[in-house]
Amino acid sequence: MACLKRQSERLRDCRAAIRWLLLGVALALLAGCELLAHQTPGTLVVRQARLITQDGNARLELAIDCTLSGPMQDALDHGIPLVFQIDVRGSGGLRAQPRVELRYFPLSRRYQLSINGSEDERGFATRGYLLAALASLRLDLPRDFAHLSADAPLRVGAALDPAALPGALRLPALFEPAWRLAATETTWPRTTP
Repeated sequence: MACLKRQSERLRDCRAAIRWLLLGVALALLAGCELLAHQTPGTLVVRQARLITQDGNARLELAIDCTLSGPMQDALDHGIPLVFQIDVRGSGGLRAQPRVELRYFPLSRRYQLSINGSEDERGFATRGYLLAALASLRLDLPRDFAHLSADAPLRVGAALDPAALPGALRLPALFEPAWRLAATETTWPRTTP
């Protein structure tokens, strides 16, 4: 009788241990799914680019759609600036690489967009407004671009510049999928076949 009682207790303990183990596995899977969602890469798409020439000056009007990944949002919200390198190529070997910097100032709770480190900075109350502002960028280009016609083809690409990140984030930016953010290089104006 005592033997049956001990076996019954062992069976009950074993079932309890299995329940705890299954609960632990379920929690680990949920945490893993959240971690995977956190590693989902962001998106960066050049929607439109247009060259404007006037009085010997050249300006690129650029529309970019951007969705930041979880780690990028965390970095930005902790005051780490994110820098996008815009690559513009025209005929005759013309090339310009303006930089767009997104930044958050935690003390003032303001987001900021600046182009090429210029004094022309735009401030925003939310990250959503900051990212929406990427849809209406105006980038000054070197004077050589002013010699191109307004309908001259331009190859435009954009990518996160990992070299602009602090040292501790440069290595993850090179290898982790969540830090890969680059737009496919596109020719503007688009030609239809």
